[in-house]
Amino acid sequence: MSQHNALYKHELVYLTEDASHDEVIELINAEAFGPGRHTRAAARIREQGPHDRTLSFVCADDGETIASVRMTPVHAGSVKGHLLGPLAVRPSHKNQGIGRELVRIAIDAARRQGSEAVILVGDPPYYGPLGFEKVAYGALEFPGPVDPGRVLVVPIAADVHARLKGVIGWRK
Repeated sequence: MSQHNALYKHELVYLTEDASHDEVIELINAEAFGPGRHTRAAARIREQGPHDRTLSFVCADDGETIASVRMTPVHAGSVKGHLLGPLAVRPSHKNQGIGRELVRIAIDAARRQGSEAVILVGDPPYYGPLGFEKVAYGALEFPGPVDPGRVLVVPIAADVHARLKGVIGWRK
């Protein structure tokens, strides 16, 4: 019995998000980013329309939701892509690769759905190894201030970098 319990220490399961996750995701994001999170440029894009639940995922540990990533459909210049984020992991589960796995799952799902690119505002040292590249400085116009050195993309379609010029905003 005790050997079984030791093996069962972490039963991580990755699931497609559904409406039942909304409350806990809000809690996880509040814990990770605080009250200022709604004023950020990426949050302003997310306020323009709903995220795509079919490309948004949670991680549960023994039934408890402990991490989340959301994907929002966007136009970025002439690119039809997705904005990744927020990505958040409960403090109790940080540094275990859960965030990286959620990002990988979300990018693969976007690729399968025909997305041309996955874009985010984040730290290049964290996201670079996950396939993200810097977008040309100032190429995308966000609805609010953003550090152009933190605008990153996983190009999926051809010539994505050349077409990432102009306004970024929500799309149907």
